[in-house]
Amino acid sequence: MIKRVFQGAIDNIQIMDENGEVDVSLFPSGLDDNKILEMYKYMSFARALDAKCLSLQRQGRAVTYAPLIGEEATQIGSAMAMRAGDLFVPNFRQHGVYLVRGLPLEIMFLYWRGFEEGGAIPKEVGGFPYIVPVSSQMPHAAGIAFAQKYNKKDVAVLGYVGDGGTSEGDFYEALNFAGVFKIPMVAIIENNQWAISVPRSKQSAAETLAQKGFGAGIKCVQVDGNDVVAVYKVISEAIANAKDGPTLVECVTYRMSMHTTADDPTKYRDPAEVEIWKARDPIDRVRKYLTRKALWTPEFEAKMGEEQLRLIDEAVAKAETFKPDPKSMFENVYSYMPEVLQEELDDSVANNFWQG
Repeated sequence: MIKRVFQGAIDNIQIMDENGEVDVSLFPSGLDDNKILEMYKYMSFARALDAKCLSLQRQGRAVTYAPLIGEEATQIGSAMAMRAGDLFVPNFRQHGVYLVRGLPLEIMFLYWRGFEEGGAIPKEVGGFPYIVPVSSQMPHAAGIAFAQKYNKKDVAVLGYVGDGGTSEGDFYEALNFAGVFKIPMVAIIENNQWAISVPRSKQSAAETLAQKGFGAGIKCVQVDGNDVVAVYKVISEAIANAKDGPTLVECVTYRMSMHTTADDPTKYRDPAEVEIWKARDPIDRVRKYLTRKALWTPEFEAKMGEEQLRLIDEAVAKAETFKPDPKSMFENVYSYMPEVLQEELDDSVANNFWQG
């Protein structure tokens, strides 16, 4: 006897297309044009910030940097869906998420200048430091989400991972844990089609990355990651349902630039592919929508850009005059100071070791 015991399907959701046209039947309730305008501002701000960081790195004023250009909708849409008390665990590319959640820009620049203080994220941001090892942040996100459930808190935890990260054991272990214990975690795959030089087609034979959640027994959905409205809707619903268990969301987007400033994508990527994705630019489609609504003009764009560049330049100036305190390597490790670490700190101060 043959009896089918499982059958799954993945929905792909798009609300705003490349021309800025929307499917009104799917439009999220509570999202108005003023909120979409705010999304546009954040997306533009993230791209301006990205350009500045890239420029600083090329000038030797910042360390190796991971650009986000092309992925603004995934980051801004998901961040704006978060409630005030929700938490997020990033990888190394979630600059837009930090921006929405209110991380002071100078702290972000401190991180990219290599200072310990750049990893000390203010509590009110609700986020954790950048995490560079591939997918190692996913068990962290699962553990943090488990803690929220254990303490009976209505808090959702968003964990971000790239398409390459879904091939790591950490990813599967975190999802399996999430499914078993039904923790309030939203796992977001920022599928930008390339894991450094490895294309999505060589990363997994699965038709979608979202379906990897089936094996963990959790809800799975795929969304147009270049559609900020669709991302906002899907993540909002996942957060609202987080009290009942986790959701895996695959955001299909594209990495317009290099993996990091240590990478040269022209050596492995066809320029024609980049041009195809440029037509799907997440910012362009929102601009087209706002133009039809008489909410965007060239004058508005110029004024917005000037203000954003002013804020960025002020933050860079603060970061470049910053004087590091070696004590930060001790103070920002634990939520409290363990006795053994206090002893090391006291010994370091007594011997004035960082003065040479």
